[in-house]
Amino acid sequence: MPSSSLPILSLSCCSCGGAVVGDLIGRHVVPLSNVLSPDLILLKPCLLLFRSHVSLDLLLVSNASSGMGVADHCKSTFLELKRRKVHRYVIFKIDEKKKEVVVEKTGGPGESYDEFAAALPENDCRYAVYDFDFVTAENCQKSKIFFIAWSPSISRIRAKMLYATSKDRFRHELDGIHYEIQATDPTEMDLEVLRDRAH
Repeated sequence: MPSSSLPILSLSCCSCGGAVVGDLIGRHVVPLSNVLSPDLILLKPCLLLFRSHVSLDLLLVSNASSGMGVADHCKSTFLELKRRKVHRYVIFKIDEKKKEVVVEKTGGPGESYDEFAAALPENDCRYAVYDFDFVTAENCQKSKIFFIAWSPSISRIRAKMLYATSKDRFRHELDGIHYEIQATDPTEMDLEVLRDRAH
């Protein structure tokens, strides 16, 4: 393992979104199967180690995300979903040029969950909120709002890190979320997963 005197870099795990600490190291030999990119090495699910030649752009993702803004229409669109039931879902993306989260797409009240899932990109990260209607065992109609952090396994490492480190701040702006789901593939956000959480 690298010397404890090496610089420490605080990040969020691009796999699970949890807080982790990485060492900036000069040399480290690992099996080729562990190398996700020329710069990023995943030794354990929540242990990130960086080679010394990793680009400054990637190393600054964590700090840059702390200044990520939230466009006003994100909050107003969420309130339309929450209070007026105008939307079934809202999909948000990070605009890296504007350095803020923006609304990418909304779905009407009549749209299905399958249509919502199909609207998420296969190879890029997104945030989304979904207004889930269901009937309780007592035959009462209810709804719960889910926040979904979509981070497919084939998306860019930079995107995974950027969305993971910006998530908590963005979600804090959306008052009224009942449940959160972090998904890396469609099975982790299947409709049955929502039903299990809501009941």
